[in-house]
Amino acid sequence: MKEVQRKIRALLEAAGIASRIRAHDRVAVKLHFGELKNDTSIPPEYIRPVVEAVRACSGQPFLTDTCVLYKSVRDNAISHLRFAADRGFTLGKTGAPVIIADGLKGSDEITVPIQGRIFKEVSVAAAARDADSLIVLSHVTGHLATGLGGAIKNLGMGFASRKGKLRQHAVLKPEVVRESCTGCGACLEHCPADAIALNGGRASIDPETCIGCGECVTVCRFDAITHDWNRDSVELQQRMAEHALGVVTGRQDRAVYLNFILSVTKDCDCMPFRQKPILPDIGILAGTDPVALDAASLDLIVKKSGKELAELSYPGLDGRPQIKHGAEIGLGSMEYELIEI
Repeated sequence: MKEVQRKIRALLEAAGIASRIRAHDRVAVKLHFGELKNDTSIPPEYIRPVVEAVRACSGQPFLTDTCVLYKSVRDNAISHLRFAADRGFTLGKTGAPVIIADGLKGSDEITVPIQGRIFKEVSVAAAARDADSLIVLSHVTGHLATGLGGAIKNLGMGFASRKGKLRQHAVLKPEVVRESCTGCGACLEHCPADAIALNGGRASIDPETCIGCGECVTVCRFDAITHDWNRDSVELQQRMAEHALGVVTGRQDRAVYLNFILSVTKDCDCMPFRQKPILPDIGILAGTDPVALDAASLDLIVKKSGKELAELSYPGLDGRPQIKHGAEIGLGSMEYELIEI
């Protein structure tokens, strides 16, 4: 454990953390606290050296993640915080407090203009944008929808607000489940396009007026509004990369990324069960470009195993489109130089 902590400190120094964090910066340390019965996520012991490195730069670190869309202990800030503490992500153990970046229910967000190919603006967690600098810690895994869980996913999906997550996943505009609708009118009040009306005491969405923002899904407390979640993986990855761009726009020079290619599993750390690694541990990568870091991670997996990550997890589900799209929209570069330290 102490040797890994030493290596993390060395990697952060080599990645130039001192030039990325200014005195008194509020520094968001983005990670994933794991899930019930999941034991392969980044452990709290690996967070302490990151916090210490930030403090050495006179920064003010806080650990953070966002609420999830599905039913989980992490779908609201109260149980999410309790779960993080139970997993050892405490002030005493890591040296930094935990803040859920998108608030109590996932609706604390900031809209960021971007030059994307799909979106011209994206909704990201408020604390992600309020922070002055970012340290992004990603456990590299396979993924059942995006093929790869790495730095881009940790930024784009992991730092999106509830609305941002919905806009990444949803293939069609929302529809009302009439038998579940109570006619409370909350969706009408919050619809920015006035696309919703009450018909026969139930909400009804005009598909021609609807802009697909997902606000109605966010505010409905009765699961009466649904989306089609079967978004084509390539476009899902592209949408995810554009949300990642929204997180870092205007401050690409204020972020450091660490990819942990350790205990690589078929599925991401959101799965509530134990998983067996699908290849031997490779190491930890550090850098200042999430696109390059994810590209290098996949290349190292091929070098180590002789197979693409998709072949080891979900054959036919390529995780590289998010990397390619990230490079095309200016999130980063696919070119990199790998320096071993």
